[in-house]
Amino acid sequence: MEVGSLPVELWRVILAYLPLPDLGRCCQVCRAWRELIFSLDNTRWRQLCLGCPECRHPNWPSQPHLEPPSWREALKQHALATRTWTRNGQELQSSACLLFFRRRKDRRVWHVGPGYEFETLRGALGVVGPYDRVFLHPGVYEEQAEVALKVPVELVGVGRLGEVALLVCIEQQCPTARLCNLVFMPPWFSTVVYKTSWGHVQLDNCNFEGAQLQIRGPGTCQARFCSFSQGSSAHLLGVVLSLLDSCDFSGSDSASVTVEGPPASERNWACKHLAALARSFPSQSSSTPRGHEGSSNDKPEPPGGNVKKENISMEDWKRRTGGDAVCRGTVIEDPWSDGEHSDGEEENQEGTNNTKKLFTLDYKILYDHHGLSHLLKPRADGSLPLASSPNPPSVTPEPLTLQQELDRDPEAQMLASSILGCILRRCVFRDGKGGVHLSNYGQARLEENLFRSLNYAVRCIQHSTIVMLRNEVCECRASGVFLRLSAQGLIAENNIHSNGEAGLDIRKGANPIILCNKIHSGLRSGVVVLGNGKGSVRSNLIYNNKEAGVYILFSGNPVVGNCIFQGQAAGVAINENGRGLITNVIRENQWGGVDIRRGGDPILKNNYICYGYSDGVVVGERGRGLIEGNHVYNKGCGVWVMSSSLPQLLGNYIIHNCMYGLAVFCRKDPDNIEAREGNWPGQEGMGGDVGNGERRGVEGEAREGQENFNEEGELFAWESDLDSEDERHSARRSISVALMEGNCVSFNGVGLYVKSSEALNVFANLMNRNCGPGVAVLQSTQLTRLVTNCIVENGRGGVTVEKDCRVELRGNGIYENSGHGVRFSGSGQIVENDVVSNCGYGIQVSASTDIKVVRNRVQPAQGCGIALLGPVKGVVHDNILFQGHPENKKPLLHTDAGNETCVWVLENPPPRPLASSPTGLSSSQYPSRLGISVTTRVGAAVESGCHSGSMFCSIL
Repeated sequence: MEVGSLPVELWRVILAYLPLPDLGRCCQVCRAWRELIFSLDNTRWRQLCLGCPECRHPNWPSQPHLEPPSWREALKQHALATRTWTRNGQELQSSACLLFFRRRKDRRVWHVGPGYEFETLRGALGVVGPYDRVFLHPGVYEEQAEVALKVPVELVGVGRLGEVALLVCIEQQCPTARLCNLVFMPPWFSTVVYKTSWGHVQLDNCNFEGAQLQIRGPGTCQARFCSFSQGSSAHLLGVVLSLLDSCDFSGSDSASVTVEGPPASERNWACKHLAALARSFPSQSSSTPRGHEGSSNDKPEPPGGNVKKENISMEDWKRRTGGDAVCRGTVIEDPWSDGEHSDGEEENQEGTNNTKKLFTLDYKILYDHHGLSHLLKPRADGSLPLASSPNPPSVTPEPLTLQQELDRDPEAQMLASSILGCILRRCVFRDGKGGVHLSNYGQARLEENLFRSLNYAVRCIQHSTIVMLRNEVCECRASGVFLRLSAQGLIAENNIHSNGEAGLDIRKGANPIILCNKIHSGLRSGVVVLGNGKGSVRSNLIYNNKEAGVYILFSGNPVVGNCIFQGQAAGVAINENGRGLITNVIRENQWGGVDIRRGGDPILKNNYICYGYSDGVVVGERGRGLIEGNHVYNKGCGVWVMSSSLPQLLGNYIIHNCMYGLAVFCRKDPDNIEAREGNWPGQEGMGGDVGNGERRGVEGEAREGQENFNEEGELFAWESDLDSEDERHSARRSISVALMEGNCVSFNGVGLYVKSSEALNVFANLMNRNCGPGVAVLQSTQLTRLVTNCIVENGRGGVTVEKDCRVELRGNGIYENSGHGVRFSGSGQIVENDVVSNCGYGIQVSASTDIKVVRNRVQPAQGCGIALLGPVKGVVHDNILFQGHPENKKPLLHTDAGNETCVWVLENPPPRPLASSPTGLSSSQYPSRLGISVTTRVGAAVESGCHSGSMFCSIL
């Protein structure tokens, strides 16, 4: 019979009447017939699949509204799964092959119910033979004592699910059994309705109501399309392998699934078949976790959801922040505001254009080959370096995909491919106390499950191992996933959102690998690591959490490398001796990008901390840490440091921040303590300890689940459990003074702002094109050392030091700033600096009580080279003054009118800062041989009541 003899539509109508066995035979006729049978997927195959009493909708219970890709394939997978229980390895041996087929052919069918062969289940089980089928007709079957299954048997309920109920406790004592279309309720003497300790049981389309399923290794279980309600649960003790697929768990009083103990060393016959079945299940190729109708992940992705290309121009940033992104909100203190100017600065008010005109006639000094000039020169491809670019970086690094992460992490790859312990796939856990609980070396694998409206979704403790792939965890009242007591595992590509506490909570030596998840919309933090918790948290999207995206405290020490954005508080908070290696893209957060306080000592390396609405990095009271190689550009300060802290800032690009590039404040500064200690308007507890509110959040999480901690024997005392094997060990150099070295501080409101009571070392930094001064020291009771820095082209003065400040300026290059090169009113030293082409005075000293100005090379654009105003007490000698402009009317020591077109080159030594200048030496360690040979020495009385010394300068 040819297919073409009738229209295809008519063939489909005819074939729609065939039963399943006949459809299978038709597929074997020829290729044309096979394709014709396959084309019935949405008609006959769908009808057969939904009409099967042993299974439910293929996407039940999580997405029953969605059709599967193929109804025929879904029916095929169901048929294969339902036959696992008959594949007893001993029965399939060649020597027993005929016996096996004879048993299958001779299988008897027994009926139980009123008016049938047996009226009780116990009576039927007393006479059944191996692999017989027992049909239980509608009714309630209750047994007053435990029932034993001694031979392989199949129990099937007749009619719709719910019409056959068993109030029994069954103990399986045979190799295999299958139960289908039954409702289990606990008898009066036990909550356990089914248990096995060495055989395999298969459960299809069954309901458990207030009952417990107990599997003990080497026993195994395969449950499909089952419901566990009214406090029902599954307990798996030492299982090697069990599979729970498409089950619904609701209303649990404790954990819905408990996995306890290491896998038993002995394995039964079903393990290899279950492993093959688990590997044959198709996994979703998309990295997006399965959703659930009505859940919040149906909302559109936030604007920052795709971080592969973050192209934000400066104009976009101005629009986002509501004004000029460079200078808006810059705090310019009175000492250098437009209302107060010295004599040299008053003449500068004619405008920058006037100054530029004067520069065309200057005696020029070439200084562009100083030690940091490579940071300002165009790159080989012609693009501008970050220090010279008028815009911040437009592209941030993109997070890796899961496959890329697995390729570079063998341990994660091994975990992703592991099939061991309890496997849960496509299940729903809802409206109960707990989801999955692992303890005492238990192992579980969770794929494409939905956890919703629980106290917690997953708790993994006591050296257990969890693998979570493509699950959704939402609306938990406490944290979504708890890991503690040396738990480990892989948590990847999950959607964790809208939880009452942290999305992930890692404590007490737990060390998981957390990759490529979406962790968002939490009512507290996204990820919390504390109490010696570790872990590798990488390539996750962490956004829109109410508190810190990642919160590390109490000796937590994770590796964190994610995209953390659009949070309502800090991006990353490190507190209470927290540590960790932090490498993230942190952007668009409401408060600090990274907040370090109270003994926090992380390594912040190669982060992009950008487009935040507050500060980039906040180092609060007793904060420490190595902050290296980061790109920081935000609406507030680039880096805000409290003077009681000891951070190391090395090689960062602190650029395009609307306020200060780096600000160092006193611990008790009344002007800043309210804003920096957590009392932000509309944000409780964020800032101070990220603050007290975040800490309260962790304690709240503890209180929320404290009864569960007590149940599992864990003392909730992580505050006192702070000792770890590598406590306080660090490969970085130890320091006793806050250090800022090798940074590029450009295009900020003010470059460096110091109002501190502690010492500070500032070495080899580039500070250029800031709107205000390059460096402003308003308060410094301890010594602030500025050594071998390049301070160039800032909108006002180069360096400003106010009264009563202790500052040492040594080996710096201060060039082309719009105000004075150095305006100094404190005490200290100005030694071996190049102060060239600044619009005001070269060096202005006033109201100083102890100042030493020695071996500097100074050329002002206009005004005096060195001016001492007011009562000054100090020593000024061995400086070289270069003529700035022939029209300059200020009294220089000497003016050579014939050198109108002279050009000098700074050499012996070359322009400062020197490329090879040491950065960690004290002032007494710099060699005196760096003094400059002079051509002329003149003596001049020091103005304004200087002591009996003299000022000796070289004039060129």
